Amino acid sequence: MFEGRSLFIATNHRKESAIQPILERELNVNSFSIPMFNTDQFGTFSGEIERSQSPVDTLKAKCQLGFEVTGCDLVIATEGSFGAHPDLPFCAAHDELILLMDFKNNVSFSARILTTETNFQGKKIKSEEELIAFGESIDFPNQAIILRNEEQSMLYLKKGINDWDELLTAFRVCMRRHDNVFVETDMRAMHNPLRMKHIEQLTLKLITQLKVLCPSCEMPCYGVTSVLPGLPCWICETPTSSVLKHVLTCAACQHQEEVHFPNGRQTEEPTFCPACNP
Repeated sequence: MFEGRSLFIATNHRKESAIQPILERELNVNSFSIPMFNTDQFGTFSGEIERSQSPVDTLKAKCQLGFEVTGCDLVIATEGSFGAHPDLPFCAAHDELILLMDFKNNVSFSARILTTETNFQGKKIKSEEELIAFGESIDFPNQAIILRNEEQSMLYLKKGINDWDELLTAFRVCMRRHDNVFVETDMRAMHNPLRMKHIEQLTLKLITQLKVLCPSCEMPCYGVTSVLPGLPCWICETPTSSVLKHVLTCAACQHQEEVHFPNGRQTEEPTFCPACNP
């Protein structure tokens, strides 16, 4: 289905360094990217352009643009989101989606990673000592920094800083002009080694899914599309938030099946029961 075909990697932030070797090794495709492919029009982490669509729709727009610009009918893209974890509100989370769109066969394949392993953070600082401590805590200069006068402000904004002299100079200029500095991790992939690692892992996850064929039509990427809670408490049988079943769906023919007790447990401990431990 993919072997020997050209595949465009829709990125402006050098994600091909993580994605391309895996695709070419596992799918035997001829993948490529192009310079200055403008994905920033769909939203920027630093706030100059707000993302106006959902992450999934943004991914589709990236792939559609890639198809229109290059004429290549096999396009892949990723989209990252950072913020509070949906189930652990006091923890920062990295939510990355990957989408492979096959315009020739009118089918698409996707995968997702949601992890608390992220360096997404920002801090208001007043001294060079605080600045240096922040940089050291995030592995600067391997991890780049965004520096601005206030959180979300555009009055003074320097992105992609990955040099100590440049960082200190930007800090001094900003303090002189605004008497205030806010620093944050640059979450763009080419400036964020941790995010790039997760993009590599996500690409491998997609490849693993592509190797599972639908039992009905034998198209690739037959896998889990829904995780449903409701595992019963072993004492009172009240449904809990723990996983009861997975729903597997084919991306091509929409064949579905349910897999009960995917984690190998048929009941949950009363500790996690809303009735036994409200």
